[in-house]
Amino acid sequence: MIGSIRGKIILKKEKFLIVEAGGVGYKISILPDGLSKTHKTDAEIFLFIHTHVREDVLDLYGFLEYPELEFFEMLINVSGIGPKGAIAILGVTTIETLKRAVGTGDTAYLTKISGIGKKTAEKIILELRDKISEKMKGEKEGGSLQGELDVLEALKSLGYSQNEAREAMKKVSHEGNTNAKIREALKILAMK
Repeated sequence: MIGSIRGKIILKKEKFLIVEAGGVGYKISILPDGLSKTHKTDAEIFLFIHTHVREDVLDLYGFLEYPELEFFEMLINVSGIGPKGAIAILGVTTIETLKRAVGTGDTAYLTKISGIGKKTAEKIILELRDKISEKMKGEKEGGSLQGELDVLEALKSLGYSQNEAREAMKKVSHEGNTNAKIREALKILAMK
């Protein structure tokens, strides 16, 4: 199994990179956030890799940070969630926010993610809550998920799409009240 790759980016597309390492080009699916952080072609990159093997396919999923890989692997171990679904889930918000949602049993937050219904959200919480709670022991509890939902709803009511609002929320600091987060998100959106 491939655990990591260091090489040169030879092609960058919307959902994947081709990284050349040792004379071989590897097609690696990557999170949208990770893709936006990668440099132009010919730049060197290091990725943690999850190798997904099926009967007829060998897919590689790359992550810039190890916690992303770790959470991805927890998600794909939930029955009914495959690698593409896990990438979609990880692509909409931060891992910390997802961990808080699972840790607090907030199905409402998880169902706001496209493709996640109530039953799937409940299954994620049921299967991951203990694992995440164990990992979060000793970590400081972050802001409330309701506050983040309020910011998302406020941005959507101002005419921004769900995706634009979520992208802005990834960059907003988790400190401060809802109004401060809305102002910060609006500044981020105005820079685009």
